[in-house]
Amino acid sequence: MRVRSLQSLLAAAFTIFSLTFSAFSYGQGEHGDAGHAKEEKFNAAEVIFDHILDNHEFHILDYKGSDGQKHPVSIPLPIILYSPQKGMSMFMSSRFEHGHKGYDGYKLEKGKIHAVDPGVKVYDFSLTRNVVQMMLALIILVVLLIRIANRYKKGTGVKTAPKGSQGLMEPVITFVRDEVAKPNLGHKADKYLPYLLTVFFFILINNIFGLIPGSANVTGNIAFTVVLGVISFVVIMASSTSHYWGHIFNPPGVPLGIKFILVPVEILSVFIKPIALIIRLFANMVAGHIIIICLISLIFIFAEMAPAAGWGSSLISVAFTIFIYFIEVLVAFLQAFIFTMLTAVFIGQAFEGSHEDVDGHDDKVIV
Repeated sequence: MRVRSLQSLLAAAFTIFSLTFSAFSYGQGEHGDAGHAKEEKFNAAEVIFDHILDNHEFHILDYKGSDGQKHPVSIPLPIILYSPQKGMSMFMSSRFEHGHKGYDGYKLEKGKIHAVDPGVKVYDFSLTRNVVQMMLALIILVVLLIRIANRYKKGTGVKTAPKGSQGLMEPVITFVRDEVAKPNLGHKADKYLPYLLTVFFFILINNIFGLIPGSANVTGNIAFTVVLGVISFVVIMASSTSHYWGHIFNPPGVPLGIKFILVPVEILSVFIKPIALIIRLFANMVAGHIIIICLISLIFIFAEMAPAAGWGSSLISVAFTIFIYFIEVLVAFLQAFIFTMLTAVFIGQAFEGSHEDVDGHDDKVIV
C-alpha cells in the first residue's frame, strides 16, 4: 500500500512539474530577431488548448536556447497527405519546425495542414497524437485480454487463486459482470458482456493515458466520444423489440391528447440517450485537464503582476493541483464505469417488458 501511495505521489509530482515547465516555457516567447528578443505575455488560453486539442506531435515542452529562440521538445508523428494536383506526400511533422515554416508546399496553422497555394486541395490522413494513442491503447487492451483469456483456457487460476495480470483484471471483470451486466440485462448479460467489457477497458486505458505528462487527452476529444456514442446507439437499436417501439409510438394507458405531446418526447429520447453518453464523457474528461492547467497558469498570471505574488500563489495552486489530479484518477475509473453502466441500462430498456421477459420466447428484433 505504501509503495502504491509513493508511486501515485511521484506521478502527481511529475505531472505538475511537466505542466508547470510547459506553462513557463510558453511565457518565454520572442518577437523579431534574436538580438531584439522580447518577452511576450503568458497566454493561458494557448497553453490550455494546446493540451486538450489534437495535434500532429506529442508536444512536451519548449525551452529558450542561447540564441534567444524557442525550441520545442516533442515527438513528431507521420504526416500523410493527398492532393489531386500533387499526389501523395509523406513526411514527419518535424519538417514543419513546430508550425513556423512550410514544407513541400504545405503549412501547419493552428493544428491544421493547408496547402501554401490556395488553389491546391489537400486531404489529410495523418496519424495525429489522438490516433496514435488510441492505437496504443487498443494494442494494450487486445494483448492484455487475450493473454488473460489464454490463461483461463489453460486452466490457470481456475482451481487456484489467479496471479499477475489475471489476478488484477479478474475482480474488475467480475464487477462489470455482476454489478453492470446482470442487473440490467438479466439472462442476456453474457451476450452483451464482451461489448461492455471492451467499452469499459478501452475508455479506462485512454483515461489513464491522458493523465501521463505529454500524452493526449483522447477521451476529452468530442470526435472520440461521438464514435463511442454512435456504436452504443447502434447496439441499442439492434437490441430493440416491437414492444419497445410500441411503447414509444403508442404509449399504453395514455389519453389521446397527451400522446401528441408524449410521442415526440419519446422519439427524442431515443437520440438523447447516446447524446448523453457522448457529452457526459467528453465534458468530464476535458474539464479536469482544464482545471489543472488553469491552476498552474494562475502562478504565471500573478507573477506577471508581481514576482512575489507569483511565488505566494504557487503553494495554493500546487496544493489544489495535486488534489484535482487525484480526483482525476478517480474520475478516470468513474467515467468508464458510468459510460458502461448507462449503455447497459439503455440496452436493457430496449428489450425490457417484451414477451421474452415473461415466457422466455424472443420477440422479433427490430434493427
